[in-house]
Amino acid sequence: MSSDLQTLADRALIIETIDRLFIATDNRDWPAVRKCFAPRVLFDMSSLGGGEPMHLTPDEIAAAWDGGLKPLRAVHHQTGNHIVRIAGDTAEAFCYGIAIHYLPNPENKNTRTFVGSYDFSLVKGAGGWTIKAFRFNLKYIDGNVNLEHPAPGG
Repeated sequence: MSSDLQTLADRALIIETIDRLFIATDNRDWPAVRKCFAPRVLFDMSSLGGGEPMHLTPDEIAAAWDGGLKPLRAVHHQTGNHIVRIAGDTAEAFCYGIAIHYLPNPENKNTRTFVGSYDFSLVKGAGGWTIKAFRFNLKYIDGNVNLEHPAPGG
């Protein structure tokens, strides 16, 4: 395959890896989530106040997301505006992202929306492209910020 065609194919596969990660997360398909990640991931959710970036395994990421999302009735991620830069068997990718959390409650404040962007580093191996670094960059949160923890008496 020519290098231009290979670059286009790799770009499509990188974006597909990112899309599969978020679709699997929304479906709570933790084995599929784990397959999107390299064996060690530099994981950074610090823009949400989640502490410092750290190296985690796919099992640790999936377990944390499972625990955090378990109380919610539904989760929906939408990404776009992908920019991908490939250098051999490594790549950097950027995209905008929105995550909506849904949990019906008596106050009818049922959703919380996270708006921001993602930065990824990926590596190409025998099984395809996997994510070796993941960073979420929060722009803002809208809606019910205490979705899982309603106000007393609410």
